[in-house]
Amino acid sequence: MGRFEPQSTAPVPERAIIVGVDMGASEWPVEESLAELARLAETDGAEVVAEVTQRLDKPVPKTFVGSGKAEEIARLARSLDADVVIFDDELTPSQQSNLEGVIGNRCKVIDRTALILDIFGAHAKTREGRLQVELAQNQYLLPRLRGMWGHLVREQARGGIGSRFGQGESQLEVDRRLVRDRISTLRRELAALDLRRGVQSKARWDSGVFRVALVGYTNAGKSTLLNRLTGSDVYARDELFATLDPTTRSLDLEEGRKVTVTDTVGFIQKLPTMLVEAFKSTLAEVTAADLILLVVDAADPNAAKEANAVRGILGEIGASGIRCVEVYNKCDLLDEGERSSLATSHPQAELISASTGFGVRSLLYRVAKEASADDVTMTVQLPYDRGFLIKMVHERCRVVRERYEQAGLVATVMAPRRMASALAPYELADEG
Repeated sequence: MGRFEPQSTAPVPERAIIVGVDMGASEWPVEESLAELARLAETDGAEVVAEVTQRLDKPVPKTFVGSGKAEEIARLARSLDADVVIFDDELTPSQQSNLEGVIGNRCKVIDRTALILDIFGAHAKTREGRLQVELAQNQYLLPRLRGMWGHLVREQARGGIGSRFGQGESQLEVDRRLVRDRISTLRRELAALDLRRGVQSKARWDSGVFRVALVGYTNAGKSTLLNRLTGSDVYARDELFATLDPTTRSLDLEEGRKVTVTDTVGFIQKLPTMLVEAFKSTLAEVTAADLILLVVDAADPNAAKEANAVRGILGEIGASGIRCVEVYNKCDLLDEGERSSLATSHPQAELISASTGFGVRSLLYRVAKEASADDVTMTVQLPYDRGFLIKMVHERCRVVRERYEQAGLVATVMAPRRMASALAPYELADEG
């Protein structure tokens, strides 16, 4: 070997300790919640080297965990040469600062919210997605600025040379003002993008297109399903939060009707409130849908809890009243007995595999059935100089029969209510 040995340039994963507190009130056992936290940490490029749990009735105000447990975590971090300690619940700014004092400055202390925000920051691709993530990050940062300048504030408190200038408080106020200004700017930019999205959404509403939204827990397979249904090539990977930005594609049903299908950001339990708030314009695609397909990973042991977490967020954003069909994906990973049991326990659900195509034809039939549930049957005569209406009838309606006459196209159609109102001036009396 030569004098110079090659050095790897691959990034070295941070060594992480994850911490969970069992307070007995959550639907998720602490072990399962920590398993998900470990996967989140791995998604963000960390290597989990240890996990710590504690049973408490409520969080300790000063350090979230007990003082003895905090010292135990500090010793563990030193012995394992850990780079970061990640708490499964959101820490207050003072708790985070106090824990950093116990564990030491060499090892970072973050919570689940900060971890999810970091993952979102890495995965956001569009301008709107990046702005939404930055807004949430700044909202998270603002109350934590004091701890970042705590060393200067402490110097001021001691008095002596240099303390009269109050450099800690001065810098703190400057940073607070900068962050508040940035939050205001981001909100204005997102409002402008939201207005543009609203115009596009209204155009789809006015056109009478039936709109389907895919929602579900992160990594349930929504993007893979979108690709299977529409023949798209949307990014789809076996990882958490692979998709942040909504993607809408058109789908032609067998009956000839055109619908739109929108893939949305994946949900997760304990999804930070500030992220839900920042992503409201994106989640508006869900609230504007005519039908929600709630995609569930059928092979996940926590499928029922994940579906409940998604329903909770749908309630938060005002979408709980929209028609919803449960779609159990990844059924190719179940054996015949498990599929039979799932079909029996969820008779109204659709069982599919987006990766193999199993059950997708039945799902398309269900979508077509839901799309025509509120249809109005009518016979219309459309003059040939209304070509755009004739085109819309073939795209938006189910044509029962049609004939071409000298005065125009005479068609009996099953039309969505929004299309029916546009066709009403051309409706013929019953031909008997």
